[in-house]
Amino acid sequence: MYNSLKIASLVAGLALPASMALAEGHGDIAADTVVATVNGTEITLGEMIITKAQLPQQYQQLPDEVLFTGVLDQLIQQQLLADTLEEVPSRLMVALANEERALRAGEVVDGIYQNAVSEEAIQAAYDARVAEMGDTMEWNASHILVETEEEAAEIKALVEGGADFAETAQERSTGPSGPNGGELGWFGPGMMVAPFEEAVTGMESGDVSDPVETQFGWHIVKLNDTRMQEAPSLDELRAELTQQLQEAALQARLDELGTTAEIDRPEDGAFDPSIISDLDLLED
Repeated sequence: MYNSLKIASLVAGLALPASMALAEGHGDIAADTVVATVNGTEITLGEMIITKAQLPQQYQQLPDEVLFTGVLDQLIQQQLLADTLEEVPSRLMVALANEERALRAGEVVDGIYQNAVSEEAIQAAYDARVAEMGDTMEWNASHILVETEEEAAEIKALVEGGADFAETAQERSTGPSGPNGGELGWFGPGMMVAPFEEAVTGMESGDVSDPVETQFGWHIVKLNDTRMQEAPSLDELRAELTQQLQEAALQARLDELGTTAEIDRPEDGAFDPSIISDLDLLED
């Protein structure tokens, strides 16, 4: 779990979406084609493409001619304002360093993710998952919930004497399933409290249990049917398996890099942890 959290924090917001990847060219036009200049500073087509791709989704739907003009105006205005900044504050230098680190790391992460996933790898992961699941029994049951063992024994006798289980549940059960004839539907291992699951495990379809005590009260249980749980399809697990393969590949690469890198970390107590919230340190 800890490694998963580290990975999630690492990749969040790092990699540029595939739609932001710059093509080698569009005819005679390439990403480094200069579209405009501001006081001698060039604004390239690639910068416009990335700016457009980072816009909120509602703006992405605008016509290209509107977006082209709007994005170019935005970059020109930003450059006009940027040119008036005579001295770069230290906090901006720190932010730029963080941004570059994040983008470079994101580019590597994107490559690791692409190489980690193939149909063969997903199929192998799926086969392993299904093998781990094994055959799992599911039960379909109904119950009548009452407060005392005496009431439960009385209901058991009524049902054995021919009383309809569903009608009796509607009349006597204090549980929320009572109005539905006590029906609980299908459930698998671990979905019911232990005494209840233990009761149905030893029953055959159509059997009615002796009184079963749980923290909710006393139950009379009728086992309606059983079935073997079907394994989910590959498509149902594809997204989860893809994420697991990607995270495993990223963690493996991080472990590999960590064994050869020279990393110096502060000793415990070297810094007051609250210092990370001191924004005044970023002021010149």
